[in-house]
Amino acid sequence: MNNVTLVGRLTRAPELRYTSGQVPVANFTLAVDRPFVNQSGEREADFIPIVAWRGLAETCAKHLQKGRLVAVQGQLRTRRWEDKEGNRRLAVEVVADRVEFLDWGKQSKSGEPAGGGAAEDIPEAEDAPETEDAPETEEEAVPF
Repeated sequence: MNNVTLVGRLTRAPELRYTSGQVPVANFTLAVDRPFVNQSGEREADFIPIVAWRGLAETCAKHLQKGRLVAVQGQLRTRRWEDKEGNRRLAVEVVADRVEFLDWGKQSKSGEPAGGGAAEDIPEAEDAPETEDAPETEEEAVPF
């Protein structure tokens, strides 16, 4: 079983890109507080990379910004590749199936809240997220 549930705040606005097959993919990082304090009495956080695909990616890019509190459900994924210098690289990230907006954020220009609620009616996420360090993924290699 590979299920991950995280609650945290975005460290920056999601970055929305499109694969060569025009499939939307959004990347963002979630700061998740640890459940204890360190020796200095401060709470530390882990910074978890999140990848959302298709409609969920577009919804996240449209409604989320830095500092927003969200819950993410998905699967932990690892990818390995060799960079241009021949170094082996490893990426560990959560591929989101569901993102729930836990705060309302700032008001939109129309005066309505900017987001809120769940983005769960989106098709399930798929493998092979693209990142700056990862090699490009051809649409034929992505099992959509």
